[in-house]
Amino acid sequence: MAQHQVHDLTPQEVSQGIAEGRYLLVDVREPNEVAVEAYPDGIVVPLSTFDPKEIPDPAGKRVVFACRSGKRSVTASLAAQNAGLPYDRHLAGGMLGWKAAGLPTRTGD
Repeated sequence: MAQHQVHDLTPQEVSQGIAEGRYLLVDVREPNEVAVEAYPDGIVVPLSTFDPKEIPDPAGKRVVFACRSGKRSVTASLAAQNAGLPYDRHLAGGMLGWKAAGLPTRTGD
């Protein structure tokens, strides 16, 4: 079996990719975390019940996984790759890095 790997993307790269319509951000944090603070354009597929089939068709975009710190997003990417999906990118540093970079979040829906 080929060794899977996950490529790190910076918050700036991910934000720009989303703005340009190149990236689909998949947030693998739990609903209670997302309720407190969310990525502006993220789709939530919690890691606790993670099923790669629940990720919507990215329609030509690259899927980028994100979480709080960058650990669960790697786990999700590897799980997706094990399911045969080419999703090998994640947001390095997660929400913590995103906020440290001064990027916007959505709070308290």
